[in-house]
Amino acid sequence: MGSIVISVPADVELALPKHIGEKEEPKLSMFATIVSNLRQLQKRQQDMRKLLHSVKVATALVLVSLLYLLDPLYEQVGDNAMWAIMTVVVIFEFYAGATLSKGLNRGLGTILGGVMGFSAATFAQEVGGMGKGNAIIVGFSVFIFGGAATYSRLVPRIKKRYDYGAMIFILTFNLVVVSGLRAENVLELARERLSTIGMGFAVCIFISLLVFPTWASDELHHSTAHKFQDLADSIEGFLESYFRLDKENLKDDQPSSISRSCKSVLHSKSKDESLANFAKWEPWHGKFGFYYPWNKYLQVGELLRELATMVLSLKGSLQSPRQPSSSLRQSVKEPSEAVGLSLAWSLRELGESLMKMRRCPQENVILPKLKSMRLELSSMVSPVSNFGPLENVEGLAIATFVFLLTEMLEKVEELAKEVEEIGELAGFHSK
Repeated sequence: MGSIVISVPADVELALPKHIGEKEEPKLSMFATIVSNLRQLQKRQQDMRKLLHSVKVATALVLVSLLYLLDPLYEQVGDNAMWAIMTVVVIFEFYAGATLSKGLNRGLGTILGGVMGFSAATFAQEVGGMGKGNAIIVGFSVFIFGGAATYSRLVPRIKKRYDYGAMIFILTFNLVVVSGLRAENVLELARERLSTIGMGFAVCIFISLLVFPTWASDELHHSTAHKFQDLADSIEGFLESYFRLDKENLKDDQPSSISRSCKSVLHSKSKDESLANFAKWEPWHGKFGFYYPWNKYLQVGELLRELATMVLSLKGSLQSPRQPSSSLRQSVKEPSEAVGLSLAWSLRELGESLMKMRRCPQENVILPKLKSMRLELSSMVSPVSNFGPLENVEGLAIATFVFLLTEMLEKVEELAKEVEEIGELAGFHSK
């Protein structure tokens, strides 16, 4: 059989495969690039939401300002239109749940404060007359109700959801009871102010809930799911760094963006609690109904923060000046990388399950895989001869590294169970 010769132009380069035994250097920059691109996308989306929120607040202010600008409306409400403008400025928040929470708290505090203040003022006039007795009764009522309402603001359960309403109650009660107006004037003033406050509240709720609403529940749901992905990327990046043979470049090549992802998870407690509180005020919308298990999201967030501390401990192992020898690290490389891949895969599966609101096969797939990995690590740690005596610093370092991996496996198992409980309570669909 004759051979066929194909001519190749000189300016065309051929991509030849690498030698079979040659391995590519780990490309840690890939993780940094992915995380950086995701952060830039999230930042642009957040900027657009901030711009949209600003436009919505400005629109609400224009609408309530019509009470001043249009003569027919001004004749009905008069200078009390200022209370509608103040209501918009005070209660219009970024999230719809926060706006609804503040609005209802303000309305409830105003009504209760007005009713109680009017009752106390009427009682003081009937019993104490117009002399010193009136002042004594008014002062006593201010002391009792003001102190009781202030104490209620220190109760954690009340402070979390009704702190603003208690503050408005104190303000309204004192303004009404100390005003010294006659009872009928107090009623008229309360009616006019409540009506204008109601107008401002209605405008805020209409725009916040119906015009491109920003739901705190969506934010909490997506941010919790993204934390799984962030931690999975961090585990892969840190493990890849740990087993690099070039000790001199270990610190320099560690991508700071991965470390920032872990720290953002670690510092998310206050934000998660605020979002969960606002989400409980929001009405039925989209895939979230009433009595959705938001408290479970807080428990998952707490476990994710505990896992983030363990992942950051891996960074401490990387930056330690007393690194184990290359041969000792290579002895645990294969099982450790297998554990790292299992951890990352499990976290991504759990995050995707939460994001898509579908049941995750953790009982049949995730948990058995994690338990088998944990048994393999335990067998590595048990024989002391593998790592040398306890006085050996290198042996202690590598044993600490393996111990952290074992703790991370147990934490991911707890996360799998929590996500499964969320699926049961929230009614996640099956695959």
